[in-house]
Amino acid sequence: MCADAHQGFLAGTEERLVAMAGSILRTGPLASVSGVERRLLRGAQAEPVPEAVVAAVRDRIAGGDDPLGDAFLRLRPPAERRQSGAVYTPQPIVHSMVAWLSQVPAAGRIVDPGAGSGRFSLAAGRALGAARLVAVESDPLALLLLRANLTASGLADRTEVVAGDYRSLRLGDAGKRRGPTAFIGNPPYVRHHLIEPRWKEWLRREASQLDLPVSGLAGLHVYFFLQTAVLAEPGDIGAFVTSAEWLDVNYGKLVRALLVRHLDVESIHVIDPSALPFGAAATTAAITCFRIGRASRVVGFRRVATTADLGALEGGRSVSRHRLQAELRWTRLLRAPTRPPEGHVELGELCRVHRGAVTGANAIWITSRADERIPETVLFPAVTRARELFEAGARLESLTGLRCVIDLPEDLGELEPSERRLVERFLRSARSSNVHAGYIARHRRCWWSVGLRAPAPIVATYMARRPPAFVRNPLGARHINVAHGLYPREPMTASSLDRLAEALTASATTAGGRVYAGGLTKFEPSEMARLPVPGVDLLTRTDVAA
Repeated sequence: MCADAHQGFLAGTEERLVAMAGSILRTGPLASVSGVERRLLRGAQAEPVPEAVVAAVRDRIAGGDDPLGDAFLRLRPPAERRQSGAVYTPQPIVHSMVAWLSQVPAAGRIVDPGAGSGRFSLAAGRALGAARLVAVESDPLALLLLRANLTASGLADRTEVVAGDYRSLRLGDAGKRRGPTAFIGNPPYVRHHLIEPRWKEWLRREASQLDLPVSGLAGLHVYFFLQTAVLAEPGDIGAFVTSAEWLDVNYGKLVRALLVRHLDVESIHVIDPSALPFGAAATTAAITCFRIGRASRVVGFRRVATTADLGALEGGRSVSRHRLQAELRWTRLLRAPTRPPEGHVELGELCRVHRGAVTGANAIWITSRADERIPETVLFPAVTRARELFEAGARLESLTGLRCVIDLPEDLGELEPSERRLVERFLRSARSSNVHAGYIARHRRCWWSVGLRAPAPIVATYMARRPPAFVRNPLGARHINVAHGLYPREPMTASSLDRLAEALTASATTAGGRVYAGGLTKFEPSEMARLPVPGVDLLTRTDVAA
């Protein structure tokens, strides 16, 4: 009865959630809240909470559950939570990270940089009974839930709740005197375009002081790694779970450099994206463990199929620290290197791999062959959807089903007078849609010229939940940025091109690409160029024999 009652109460509104948190807090060391939290509590005074419901919720929290955090995730829309990176960590991941942290039982202080409802703070506080807790959170509702959870768990006396931004945190010496500091948590994932300019300047300033590379495209989790390096001292340890994309992307250079040069990474554990480690949230997950001042000669890299396989974050493939410093992308370190078969080379030795042109406004620049607004001479049949390649099979045998890209010359004077009149009328219409002011258009030499590449003899998909499709293109279709084009470095016969495409198709897997949430695999041109293929001798053997 009580269980049903409290679940029904928490299923209501955020005001009820605030009222529940306030009922648990009432008195105690964490009852003194910030001004914005106080306003939330005042707004929820009209929501009385039955004592039996409060008791049931307290019992669940004391038993290790997070009914308040679960209710928060249900009540606040995902789109709103994404603005602040509020994706709470499933308990199996929390338990594995705390188990790793427990290898250092002498930790004097635990810092949870983006505490949310306190899942890491509570689990680490229970496991490391002598440590002081510092839980940092900026969302007012999450702060109230955090305080309530700590109070119900009996950890309030050992905890300092910081209502603010982790990037502004300054640690005192109180907990440090007891032993090393342990950093643990799930730094929020917020895209770069949602980060204020003043914080981007903070990133540049702090990174430059450590002589580290920095990108304005870095997400908020990168800032948290940097702030941890600023706060940490030799002997401190940490474990963070984040999106795995920093292992490979350009903005991840800063994290990779921090881990090698300042945070002293010990191991990285990547959960297979198809496992959807954060449930409905389509994101990848990598757990990074580090020990400041203990730069081990080798670092463990491990991929696990599910969160149940994480264990205490041990084992993995040993990779030398020197190799980490040399590698531009780290995902490939999860797999042991394989030697290509005899007579095989990397695709890049035979072909350049180029992504197709970006139109910047597909609704304007992609049309049908029957579009009479535009001269036929500037309409180019093109692969504009990946499924067109998947459906084509081994060869693109017809251009009939393809749409056309409008690719105008930079010098419109090349057009016949009748064509020029049609084009200028079309461009006036495009300008009225503000196409010329778009980011891509502004960075072209002439905003109206898409700049399609020449037809590629082989066209390949590069992003899907399946291996790439490699399709021969004898009819000369163009392609936009949904596909890569393979361009031979030296002339190749049609039969050699056929055999190359067949070999790529026969050996195609998702290995070697970047894997995103839900198993989506992406091959950048440089990654596709590393695929093993038969060398020239094998491809031309039949030609020579003939």
